[in-house]
Amino acid sequence: MHYVSTRGHTAAQTFSEILLAGLAPDGGLYLPAEYPTVTSAELDAWRKLSYADLAFEILRKFATDIPEGDLKALISKTYTAEVYCNARAGDDASRITPLCTLEEGKQGSLLLQALSNGPTLAFKDMAMQLIGNLFEYTLAKNNAELNILGATSGDTGSAAEYAMRGKKGIRVFMLSPHGKMSAFQTAQMFSLQDPNIFNIAVKGVFDDCQDIVKAVSNDHAFKAARKIGTVNSINWARVVAQVVYYFRGYLSATTSNEQKVSFTVPSGNFGNICAGHIARMMGLPIDQLVAATNENDVLDEFFRTGVYRVRKSAETWHTSSPSMDISKASNIERFIYDLLDGDAERLTKLFHKVETQGGFDLSGKPGSDGDEFAKVKQFGFVSGKSTHADRVATIQDVKARHGIVIDTHTADGLKVARQFMKPGVPMIVLETALPAKFNETIREALGEDAPRPVGFEHMEELPQRFEVMEAKVDAVKKFIAERTGG
Repeated sequence: MHYVSTRGHTAAQTFSEILLAGLAPDGGLYLPAEYPTVTSAELDAWRKLSYADLAFEILRKFATDIPEGDLKALISKTYTAEVYCNARAGDDASRITPLCTLEEGKQGSLLLQALSNGPTLAFKDMAMQLIGNLFEYTLAKNNAELNILGATSGDTGSAAEYAMRGKKGIRVFMLSPHGKMSAFQTAQMFSLQDPNIFNIAVKGVFDDCQDIVKAVSNDHAFKAARKIGTVNSINWARVVAQVVYYFRGYLSATTSNEQKVSFTVPSGNFGNICAGHIARMMGLPIDQLVAATNENDVLDEFFRTGVYRVRKSAETWHTSSPSMDISKASNIERFIYDLLDGDAERLTKLFHKVETQGGFDLSGKPGSDGDEFAKVKQFGFVSGKSTHADRVATIQDVKARHGIVIDTHTADGLKVARQFMKPGVPMIVLETALPAKFNETIREALGEDAPRPVGFEHMEELPQRFEVMEAKVDAVKKFIAERTGG
């Protein structure tokens, strides 16, 4: 298995070569030269597997340069009931990502897939725990070091930091928008005192943080000198590890490979739902991939109209589902590459237009940049939008009808999912976090605090350590250089 850049100017690489890299040298994102396919016989065999064994069967198709014994050991070490022990009451933690049926009726069935049982109570743990072990393994083999530079809108940061804390040869520099995460998310990151963890609160929005990460990654001399890597969803390993739970969700919801399911995914940076797209391209019988946005609806606009129009910082709303407060969805580039049938030259022109003119138009209308929007539904994509009032109402409804408290992002997903349900096609909504991470809105909706797992009761009271910084690339570079040898 070899990997190519979406922008076409980078030599083919192996999995291990791109594991630590993040962006390709030409500024593109890595994808397999061809997606591996999954047969019906394999799906049948996989129905009985544990999560760890399923992850091995899928990831061995992508990480072909890692000895299978080593890969299996790393995966088995990662996906254990001990690591993913924050399961909801009544769930078997060993199942890692259990399904819960919320509704069954004439309109179809609505299910919730729990992805937030990891150490930071968010779906990002599903990939990040594995990446931490992969990074440590690869660095040890090469006697190397890595300085991870990331951007977070709330959950990626803590998931990365908890996965990397104490790891030999690794430092983490995490950018987050100053004052725009929930109190719990902020405390979860900033309370870490590990000497290899550095939190930088950027005066701006998530997109400013993400732009800085990309700018540093595109400074190839600095990146090489400071051994910079990434853990954002621009990192291929992060996305491919998330493919696994789509297979698990499908296999748990069906009894026959003749059946299809749909997935609704709360979407900001397009990484989570991009993993669903990859699973579908591999042959998983997915009917619809439903992108659910909040008020920052750049993805909803694209999937409804074919126009991809990024918003400026001043046009990016600070909402009660803050992890989706994103107006420049990095991973959409991977999907556009497939939509354009791998035409890297044309893709490069489109994303140059994003940087210079703020977007592109594939609607096929006069003056547009192409007509590929007509092909979008062939890939199963549809979308919808949820507002603060919608998510509060959904949180109230789910608690009243099912006795379950959900977080704000999952509420966005459930609200939008109901628009696309079909008889005979289970609709699986991916849970994104436990509600304790967004207690302010839970109190508004329910008049009570969200339940907290043991060990998280006084998170906000812990001492915090972080640096506040202007949204300037040079300032971040200077900060990193001073802490990585001058």
